[in-house]
Amino acid sequence: MKGLYSSCHVHVAHDLRPGGYYVLAAIAAGAILAAHMTLAGVAPAAWALPDRPLVVTQYTAVSKAGVLSATPGMPQAEAASASRLLLVFPNGSTRLISQGFHSACDPQVSFDGTRLLFAARRRPSDPWNIYEAALGDGSVRQITRDLGDCRSPCYQGTLYTLDSPAPWHQITFVGCGGREWNESGSAALANLYSCKLDGSAVRRLTFNLSGDTDPCLLDDGRLLFASFQRATLQRGRLGYTGLFAVNLDGTDYSLLAEDRGKRRKHSPCVTTQGLVVFVESDAASPDGAGSLAAVTVRRPLHSYRPLTRESDGLFHGPSPLPDGRILVSRRSPDGKDTYGVYCFDPAGGRCALVFHDPRCHTIQAKLVHGRAEPDGRSSNVQEDDPHGKLYCLDVYTSDLKHPAWLPPGSVKRLRVLEGVPWRTDPAGSAAAEAMAARRVLGEVAVGEDGSLNIEVPANTPIQLQTLDERGLALRSCAWIWAKNHESRGCIGCHEDGELVPDNAFAKTLAAGSVVLCSPPRQRRTVDFRHDVLPILQSKCAGCHRKGDSPLCVAEAPAAAGEIHAARQVFERLLTPETATSPYGKYVQPGQARTSRLVWCLFGENTSRPWDRPLAETKGKRMPPAGSASLTEKEKQVFVEWIDSGALWDARSAVKDAAGAEPAGKRGPHERGGM
Repeated sequence: MKGLYSSCHVHVAHDLRPGGYYVLAAIAAGAILAAHMTLAGVAPAAWALPDRPLVVTQYTAVSKAGVLSATPGMPQAEAASASRLLLVFPNGSTRLISQGFHSACDPQVSFDGTRLLFAARRRPSDPWNIYEAALGDGSVRQITRDLGDCRSPCYQGTLYTLDSPAPWHQITFVGCGGREWNESGSAALANLYSCKLDGSAVRRLTFNLSGDTDPCLLDDGRLLFASFQRATLQRGRLGYTGLFAVNLDGTDYSLLAEDRGKRRKHSPCVTTQGLVVFVESDAASPDGAGSLAAVTVRRPLHSYRPLTRESDGLFHGPSPLPDGRILVSRRSPDGKDTYGVYCFDPAGGRCALVFHDPRCHTIQAKLVHGRAEPDGRSSNVQEDDPHGKLYCLDVYTSDLKHPAWLPPGSVKRLRVLEGVPWRTDPAGSAAAEAMAARRVLGEVAVGEDGSLNIEVPANTPIQLQTLDERGLALRSCAWIWAKNHESRGCIGCHEDGELVPDNAFAKTLAAGSVVLCSPPRQRRTVDFRHDVLPILQSKCAGCHRKGDSPLCVAEAPAAAGEIHAARQVFERLLTPETATSPYGKYVQPGQARTSRLVWCLFGENTSRPWDRPLAETKGKRMPPAGSASLTEKEKQVFVEWIDSGALWDARSAVKDAAGAEPAGKRGPHERGGM
C-alpha cells in the first residue's frame, strides 16, 4: 500500500474551532493493518487503493449522538453547524475545501473528477444552499438561491427533448423549505428537485407527502433515492423507508428494491459490480447509521441480502470505488467512538481502516476520480399541460398470495384521492392526526378487463383505491403522481415489477381517459367534525347515551364544551387496541374494511382474506336503534371518512394549504425554462 494507506505520516488540519489547529498522531502501516477486521471470516490482506485524494465531511464529536437526524441525509443544526469538507491526499496532507463557510457537507465529485458539489451555509442563520467547487484552484460558486434548505446534491447525466438544440446537464438536490411538514408531522417535507448547473430551470421531481432523500444516479441515468412510505399505514404509524427510482424529469416513479430486511433503507450507492449497497436499520437512529445490505441492479426486487451484522458496527454513507468495493464510515456497535473511513468489499465482507481522526466524526467519504457518465435521458414533459394521465392494464394482476382472493369482477370502481400536505406546525392539531388530509377527486368505473384510464392534475400527490360493491377500499396505493403531459402506466395493483404483462389491449385505453381535474374548491373532503359528527348526533345519540359507549356524544356541537366532547368520541374511536397496535380499536385510518365501526354498520366482518388475522374475527351487528337507521349514503360517509384517513378536521388542513400553487402549475421551487 502507498501513501496515506501505508507510510508513517502526520496529518495536519484545521481545527473545527475558528483559528485553531491540531496535529493527529502518526499512524503507521502496521497500525492500519492491525485495525483491519474480518466480517465474513476472510483472512486480512493488504488492499491497494487508488492513488487519489478523498473528500470527507468532518464534524466534532459532540455529546449528543450523531450529526444526522431521523430523516436520512438531513443533519441536526447543533451538530451540522460544526461540519466541514476536507480533501485528504494520499501522502497524508489535507486541505480545507469549505473555507469561508460556517458549515458544509454532502460532497459529490463530478464525472471528470475535477469539480465538487456540496451543501453549505456561510452563516448559522443562513439556509442550506448548493455550491460547486473547482478542486484544482479551490474556487467556489453558488448554484441554488432563495429555495429554502437545499441538501444532498448529485450530478445528473444529460437531459434532452426532441425539439431541444442540444442536451444539457443538471443536478439533483433535496429541497426542504420548511413550509410543509411530512405526513408523520415529524419534520419538514423533503422532496427531490433539479436545476441546471447555473441554478436556472428549477423543477420539483417527486411529490411524496412522506418525504424523499439521498439521491444518487443509476448507470441507466435514472435517479435512485430513499423514499419514506407512510400513506397506507400498512407498516404501522412509523411507516418504512424504501429504495425507489425516478426519471430525471420526475416521470415513472417506481419501487426499485424489494421490501425485505429492515424497516429503513437509505443512503444507497451503485457499485461497478452491479450492486446497490445501502444502509438499513429498524429504528430511527439519531445519525442515520445501521447495517449494510444490497440488491443487484439486474434483479433488485428479488435479490436482497444483508452484508453486515449489528455486531459488526454502525455504518454510514457508502460510496463506490472503481473496483467494486466501497468506502463507508464505521463506528463500534455501541456508538461510543467516532466514525472512521473504511474500505469494504461487498463480495467477501472484508473491511479495512483507511482514515480515522479520533477527535472528529469522518463521514461521506468520496474518492476523487474520473468515471463514466451515466446514460442521458429524454423527456416529454410539457410545462404548458396542467394534466397527466394514469392507466392500469389490469387491477387483478397483484401481489396477493392467492389470486382467487380477488377474482375478476370483485373490483367495481376506483376512488381517486388527492393528498394535501400539512402546512401548519405539526405541534398543533396535525400532530394528533394519523395521516395527511385527502380530497376526493372522483370515482370511475373499472373496465370489464380490469383496466383503468384517467386524467388527473399534474404534479399532485394521488392515491388510488380499488372499491368493492359497498364502496370499501380493497387495495390502496402509496403516493404517486403524473408530471405535466406524462402518460404513466402500471401493469396491475401492487404487481411484481419484474414480470411482463399479458399481451392484451386494455379496453379503457380505446375509450379515452376519464377526466378527474375539477378545480380545487370543488374537491370534496370528508372528516369527522363536519361530516360524521352530524350523523352521530342525529341518528346515534339516542341509543349511545352511556359514557362507556365509543359513540357517546352530545346532541349539539355548537358550544366549545360540546366540541370537546365530540373530540373525545373521535379519540376513543382511534385509540389503539394495544400499546403496540398502529391502528385504532374501532377505526383503522385508511382502511375502512378492517374497522370494527364499519363492521357494525354493515352487520358483518368486511375484512378480506389478505387482512388476517382480522379476517377471522367475528364482527358485531349494531344493536337496534331508537332513531332512524342509517341510509346507504350515510354509511358511505363513514366509509369515505375512514378510507381517506379518518381525520378530525380535513377542511382546516385544506384551508391551510390554500396558499399553495394550483394543481398542475409550477410552485416557488419551479422557475425558469428548460
